[in-house]
Amino acid sequence: MDLGSIKDLATIVGAVAALWAIYVYFTNSRLRRAEWLASLYEKFYERPDLKEIREILDCEGNDSADITKLVRDEPSKFSDYLNFFEFVAVLQNSRQLKKAEIEDLFGYYLGCLENCPPVRNYIARKGYEQLDRLLRDRAKRR
Repeated sequence: MDLGSIKDLATIVGAVAALWAIYVYFTNSRLRRAEWLASLYEKFYERPDLKEIREILDCEGNDSADITKLVRDEPSKFSDYLNFFEFVAVLQNSRQLKKAEIEDLFGYYLGCLENCPPVRNYIARKGYEQLDRLLRDRAKRR
């Protein structure tokens, strides 16, 4: 085997190794992303305090006295709920989450926020800028 053949072989082996590294990187990235989405899912759907707020804000009764009380009293559970979605919006803006992923996991509950005027006004008024932008963008897409 001459020197040229050895160089060619080394180039091919290097290219295959680089392609393999790229494949492993993207496979691991998808796995980490799935784990992260599962973690967000668990936090949102399994935390009792968020569940309580979810039930109050459910789209079925978005004019209830419970919502009025929630907006008026501003309990920490309500802030935690909105801060969760503020965080989701930040993750979307930093391209850590895709719009489709957010819609798949939380679309119904974002719709409940979007379609409940007292809560929607509260979000705009109280400094949830990222969440406010997320909800405005959702409304434009519909």
